[in-house]
Amino acid sequence: MVPGDDSMLTHLRRGALEYCVLAMLEGEQLYGLDIARRLTPDGVLMSSEGTLYPLLARLRKAGLVSTDWRESSEGPPRRYYALTDAGRRSLGDFRPAWKLFRDAVDTALNTHGGKP
Repeated sequence: MVPGDDSMLTHLRRGALEYCVLAMLEGEQLYGLDIARRLTPDGVLMSSEGTLYPLLARLRKAGLVSTDWRESSEGPPRRYYALTDAGRRSLGDFRPAWKLFRDAVDTALNTHGGKP
């Protein structure tokens, strides 16, 4: 069980999940189900596969990922996702912004409410 209610996690995921997907694709091309498996083991980043495919479609339409179909020995062809140059730039822009945001949240959580 993940601490906090599901709506809290939904709000937290909303801004960060796409960058987590981009980061996964930084070093390798992945099949959609592989991405889903990596994001769902503990339910924190993604609670179900149903949210992944619309996200991947948005990333593709935005030009942040590209796709290609590959034959599979285990069934029908599979769509693989790869990071584009635009996706790489977007991820590069996100990393320092995330650090600033994360540090500010950590500071706020640790210095307010009577805690030093």
